[in-house]
Amino acid sequence: MRAVVLALALAFVSGQSPVFAPDFAAGKTYVYKYEAFLLGGLPEEGWARAGLKIRSKVMISNEAQNTYMLKLAEPELFEYSGIWPNDAPIPATKLTAALAPQLMIPIKFEYTNGVVGKIHAPERISTLVLNIYRGILNILQLNIKRTHNVYDLQENGTQGVCKTLYSISEDIKAERILLTKTRDMNHCQERIIKDIGLAYTEKCDKCQKDSKNLRGTSSFTYTLKPVASGVMILKAVVNELIQFSPFSEHNGAAQMETKQSLVFLEIQKVPIPSAQVEYRQRGSLKYEFSTELLQSPLQLIKISNPKAQITELLNHLVTHNVESVSEHAPRKFLELIQILRAATYEDLEMSWNQYRQMSSHRRWLLDAIPVAGTPAAFRLVKEKFLADELSVAEEAQAFIAAVHTVSANSETIKLMETLTVNNKVMESPVLREIVLLGYGTMIFRNCSELAVCPTEYIKPIQERLAEAVAKAETENIILFLKVLGNARHPATFKAITKIMPIHGTAAASLPMRVHAEAIMALRNFAKKESRMVQELALQLYMDKDIYPELRMLSCIVLFETRPSMALVITVANNVKTEKDLQVASFTYSHMKSLSRSSSTIHPTVAAACSVAMKILGPKLDRLSLRYSRAVHVDAYNSSLMIGAAATAFYINDAATILPRSVLAKTRAFLAGAAADVLEIGVRTDGLQEALLKNPALIDSADRITKMKRVIKALSQWRSMSISKPLASISVKFLGQEIAFANIDKVMIEEAVALARSPTIREYGIHALKALLLTGVNVHYAKPVLAAEVRRIIPTAAGLPLELSLYTAAVAAAVVKIQPKTSPPLPEDFHLRHLLETDIELETEVKTSFAMNTYAVMGVNTAILQAALNYTVRLNYTVPAKITARLNIKDGDFKIEVLPVPVPENLTSLNIETFAVARNIEDPAAERITPLIPNKVLPSISRKVISSMKASSAADSVESASFEMITLEDEVVKFNKSRAFSKRYCVKYVGVGLKACFKVGSENGTSIRDIALYRLVGRYNFSFSVTPIEGQAIERLEMEIKVGSKAVERLVTQINMTKDILDSAPILMRLNKILAPNRNRSLSSSSSSSSASKHPSKSSSSSSLSRSSSRSSSSSSSKSKSSSKSSSSSSSSSKRSSRRLRSSRSSSGSSKTSSASSLASLFSAGSSSSRSSSHASKQVISFLKFKRDHRKQSVTSSAASSSNSSASSFEAIYRQNKFLANETAALAVIFRAVRADKRKQGYMVTAYFDKPTARVQIAIASLVSEYKWKLCADGVLLSKHKMTAKITWGAECKQYDTMVTSETGLVGPSPAARLRMSWETLPSDLKRYGKMVYEYIPAKFLSDLIRTKSANSTRRISFTVVASSERTVDFIAKTPMNTVYNITARLPVSMPLDEITGLTPFEDAPDKVHYMFAKALAAECLSIGDSLTTFNNRTITNKMASSCYQVLAQDCTEELKFMVLQKRDSMEQNHINVKIADIDIDLYPKNSEVIVKVNNMEIPLTSLPYQHPTAKIEIRQSGEGVSVYAPSHGLHEVYFEKNTWRIQVVDWMKGKTCGVCGKADGEVRQEYRTPNGRLTKNAVSFTHSWILPAESCRDTTECRLKHESVKLEKKVNIHGEESTCFSVEPVLRCLPGCFPVKTTSVTVGFTCLPADSSPQSMSSIFDSSVDVRETAEAHLACSCTAQCA
Repeated sequence: MRAVVLALALAFVSGQSPVFAPDFAAGKTYVYKYEAFLLGGLPEEGWARAGLKIRSKVMISNEAQNTYMLKLAEPELFEYSGIWPNDAPIPATKLTAALAPQLMIPIKFEYTNGVVGKIHAPERISTLVLNIYRGILNILQLNIKRTHNVYDLQENGTQGVCKTLYSISEDIKAERILLTKTRDMNHCQERIIKDIGLAYTEKCDKCQKDSKNLRGTSSFTYTLKPVASGVMILKAVVNELIQFSPFSEHNGAAQMETKQSLVFLEIQKVPIPSAQVEYRQRGSLKYEFSTELLQSPLQLIKISNPKAQITELLNHLVTHNVESVSEHAPRKFLELIQILRAATYEDLEMSWNQYRQMSSHRRWLLDAIPVAGTPAAFRLVKEKFLADELSVAEEAQAFIAAVHTVSANSETIKLMETLTVNNKVMESPVLREIVLLGYGTMIFRNCSELAVCPTEYIKPIQERLAEAVAKAETENIILFLKVLGNARHPATFKAITKIMPIHGTAAASLPMRVHAEAIMALRNFAKKESRMVQELALQLYMDKDIYPELRMLSCIVLFETRPSMALVITVANNVKTEKDLQVASFTYSHMKSLSRSSSTIHPTVAAACSVAMKILGPKLDRLSLRYSRAVHVDAYNSSLMIGAAATAFYINDAATILPRSVLAKTRAFLAGAAADVLEIGVRTDGLQEALLKNPALIDSADRITKMKRVIKALSQWRSMSISKPLASISVKFLGQEIAFANIDKVMIEEAVALARSPTIREYGIHALKALLLTGVNVHYAKPVLAAEVRRIIPTAAGLPLELSLYTAAVAAAVVKIQPKTSPPLPEDFHLRHLLETDIELETEVKTSFAMNTYAVMGVNTAILQAALNYTVRLNYTVPAKITARLNIKDGDFKIEVLPVPVPENLTSLNIETFAVARNIEDPAAERITPLIPNKVLPSISRKVISSMKASSAADSVESASFEMITLEDEVVKFNKSRAFSKRYCVKYVGVGLKACFKVGSENGTSIRDIALYRLVGRYNFSFSVTPIEGQAIERLEMEIKVGSKAVERLVTQINMTKDILDSAPILMRLNKILAPNRNRSLSSSSSSSSASKHPSKSSSSSSLSRSSSRSSSSSSSKSKSSSKSSSSSSSSSKRSSRRLRSSRSSSGSSKTSSASSLASLFSAGSSSSRSSSHASKQVISFLKFKRDHRKQSVTSSAASSSNSSASSFEAIYRQNKFLANETAALAVIFRAVRADKRKQGYMVTAYFDKPTARVQIAIASLVSEYKWKLCADGVLLSKHKMTAKITWGAECKQYDTMVTSETGLVGPSPAARLRMSWETLPSDLKRYGKMVYEYIPAKFLSDLIRTKSANSTRRISFTVVASSERTVDFIAKTPMNTVYNITARLPVSMPLDEITGLTPFEDAPDKVHYMFAKALAAECLSIGDSLTTFNNRTITNKMASSCYQVLAQDCTEELKFMVLQKRDSMEQNHINVKIADIDIDLYPKNSEVIVKVNNMEIPLTSLPYQHPTAKIEIRQSGEGVSVYAPSHGLHEVYFEKNTWRIQVVDWMKGKTCGVCGKADGEVRQEYRTPNGRLTKNAVSFTHSWILPAESCRDTTECRLKHESVKLEKKVNIHGEESTCFSVEPVLRCLPGCFPVKTTSVTVGFTCLPADSSPQSMSSIFDSSVDVRETAEAHLACSCTAQCA
């Protein structure tokens, strides 16, 4: 019967209304029991958690139609911080009492059909309490559809509008309706969430979807009872779970559980009375953020008097961080920031006025106020700057910090806008940049928080940009473009595109730097406005008429937009036909790098680029490093959700060594987000040219006029624009440009002038006097808020859940210098007085650092906190006390390191995870519970593994250098954690110190061995240094003596310290140290007893004998070489032609042949019998290492006059085994001064004998009982060879090795060799050598060419051979009879002749500089009619008779040089060089080269010729003559009878033109004519650079001109018969002359209708090419008598 009644009732209700909702009858009060429990931590039981519990009665009554009252009765609050589930919540009685007055005030809410509407409450109810009410009302939010049992919808709630699934069922027997709804917080239409510090990050939705590191869901279960007007809620249970992990989900996650229950108790017949206060609308059901935005989750501070609290904290920070940083300083600094955020402007101003004159307090305040981030703090910074109370440096630091931390709202943006037009800011270039760039940053941060970004903030910048463009103010345009790039406002996109080179002539006329900055500003829009940016970037990239650099920058922007597969393939197809190799190389390398990307942030781009690589193939991989490239490297671990990426863009436009632009950036991936951490861009433009070229060129107007007159005859010649000499650097942090600087030549000259100015010198002298008279006492501390990242998410109960990361650090340094001078210096002393003064500086230095990092997850409000806290604390303190004494007159320098008090740990790192609960009303009741509960660990047995030496031997300094003490590994497992502890200690007895490193950990890996559980728990790392007990070391000393009497002065000094030895034994011992081999016999024979007693003597003697035999053979070969001296001049004369032939040879010579010929180059000289048996050995003998030093020696005249063997190392050694004390150059003593006066330390003595170029170094102990010594003897035998003998061990007799470095030849190739031979080596050294060999990857060794060759087992050699101009062979011969050879290609060509003749030990810097300058120079070479251009492309140059041809010239408007060639009637070449104010003519006559300067002949005997003012030199070189003018752009012009060579310096690459080309590496664009047209025929190209004659009476005897010729035949173009004219000039004889020599040339023709003719023949050269046909070109002409 009941079932029938229930069914009828439901049917009736359903028929009356489609809505079925909870109902609260009028005149009644419904009473419920309410509980909410929020608990956060890891999901494991038995570990600590933190939480909050609310318990109360909830009363609901109907006040009016659709308006209800809600009131709490008997509220109670509980805190929880304990081991779950063992511990119970603790009542927070004081907090309950403080909140009860608000909690018991009723509120009103609109409620219609189960949907909560507007909420009304009195003003005195805080937002926090109102949010608690919202958590209760969230339970009442029900959208019941009677027509569906299961359905989903986007439902409004406390956390926003999220997807909610409803499921309804009926319990007919119990007359109940069971309803369940589940809310998915990861699928919300409108999510209530607040991010702080994340504006610069890029969210990865795919990472979040795959890794699920932040997820949340709420489940609501209702028991409903049908009533007449709807349903009544009998019971509601809410379970919410929010989990977060910095890693992927399977690596563990922390969670926040929220449980709510609402249980019906009774119905009271009395309605809730309304409070006698005004009710205001306070929002809706959605959560409202309040003071938690300014509340740090790290501590609760009850702020009652902000000014007094600021004063207290400042005094604490200043007082406790004077000598060193307190370990609590970072936390106190965060506390200061917290109070500053709660302070008003008046409070801040009062604090500033109180401390602005106190330097220490002022610095702390200026570091804290900007990062407080409130409008009041920002206003104070602004006002104090305008009032001249802040310096420019202080203001710059404050603004940089403030723009990234201040709340970017309308108030602060308006404050910043007023600064952008302030005159004081505009007068300072530094502040102007910082303020304007910061203004753009604040607009970006403001827009990142809004759905629609307002345009009124960005309009002033757009207007100023338009004004700057109208006035052509380049620097202002660039600055405002950077501001717009920082702002990234959608409304500015159009303003930026107007400056692109594709938008009309106005934009095209702007400098290229402006276009480049506009494209880079566009890059900031790439992710947000990807579609629009893609279209514009692709249009720029495809435009082949703009600068290649702009196209490459467009390529960067294009790939920042994450292009689709189709777009990437479009770019790849363009690369296949790209003529500009710089663009092709850059695009190809960029796509190749991206194709290898492992990051999941951009997987589609990587896949598309991988397909593009298959289309392009490896062809472009062969381009050298001089071409532009992009490199991208990244590493990403999807499981840990952590990764990093680095990208570098190298943009070059002329293959110079100094690129035009370099851009490098780093990117970080963490927890599903990515951020551009740091980006540095450098542009060089014309800086290299400005620094290296002759500055006087600009003022030489006559030279420019003369050269322009020469080239005026060229058809349509066009010069290239001169780039303004400029370098610039820009820095971006987190994607925002924070600083940039332009550097031009004027700035450099001003800086140099300032450095040389008297003001700087006076300042330096004043600082020196202050140091020597009064000393230095500096205390400095610098706090930094390095990171503040927060995410606040409301929970179902209406309380906020916060995920946050804080990092704060404080660094401090203390420097005290106390001077003492003898005799005392007067106050106005002169610098020369220092030469007669003994100076002593006692210095104390202490550096300290403390850094705290906090990761927090939990409830954070202004009155209560309950959270899981992960804390990392790093501290270090390093003190030092040093006394330095200097006596310049006596050459004495002494440093003493004195003992100082040290902290217990020099460095410590502590990591701890704990749960904490605290409230503002009872701060003393703060409850902290370690995450992993403390257990009573079993006692750890410590086992000391000490040295095997007896304790008495430890007292001797030399018996053991240190003693190792370790603690056994202790791993203790119990039910919830694993503990580990270990300690390492090392005793350095020599200095009396013991260093210990301690590590301890306790984590949760015993539960789950995953990433998160490895991190949580407790970790401790510490490093300490303490004195050794019983080893009293008073101080450490280092004494340096310089001069010929260094040793005696040291001996005297030792004697003065009352050492235990007198001076005579010391002298004897020093003599023994420095001459260990004086009493050694040179005989190789010895008795067996002596050999057993001194095994090293015989081996050393035998080594000496073998060395002597090698020397004798070397000297004999030297005597033979003297017969060759007569032919040296002839070989020198052939060197030039050989060089020319070798330069034409292919740089990529056969690697196999090179390796095979060099496989055994170090065969012994006595192996001639073996070489005669095998033909291949003859080749090896020919290619063996030939020494260059057999005819040169740098030894003294006395030594060289004795005999030829005197230049060998053995001969010098026999003559004088050790250098006398009078030749001592340096002596150094390192010693520890002990309390018992026992000697301890080492002595280093260096001798130098200039006549023999010999150096001896000896290292020995000051303790006579300790026999270990090291002796080194080195001699510079010649300009090509240096030899050193090193012995060590007991009395320098135990081990020895001989090291020789020399240069020479391997076959015709220059080479350098390093050899090391030995008799005995320490076993440890051999073992380490084998270990290193084993660590070399097997794949690397397998790639080397490896052969077998006989070699001594006690010798190793390394040889570097310049096998060709572009390849170097590295050859290593090991004691295992194995030769390894690898060939490496070089990015530039080497000048082999210069390397062959290089003497490395004589004037090396100058020669190496010249060698590299020549290697980097571009070379053009001609032999006969064959010409090789700067870009190494060989063509046939069919010269016209008697006409000058432009070989190479400076193609900019400066016209620094010009090189012309003419071939006379006898087919001889004439070279004319126009440079500076002179003309240089070079031409052959008989067998010599004639040199004329300004038509005045200079005999070869008068060379070298040096220009009187300019850096131009003419000198003879082999059979020819060379002209050198590197500061003018010409490195060398070489000329002999049939050949010539032109080399331009590196900074002229890309700025030349002529037959030799542009030297820009663009071989696909080699044939470029004077008017810029690109031809396809070499003959047409070379003819275009011939200077035509004006008339047949021209004195140059040239009778040719350029003209457009008519095609003899008719052609059909597009179905129409046409007449064609050449658009490329063809050489023809002048009127009145006829050709006597012709050649065919293929040129382009433009075609017109057969019955029409071109309007102007002068404009025909600008027409397009329709067909290519062959025409006849004239090379020589003969003129009629009338013309002649």
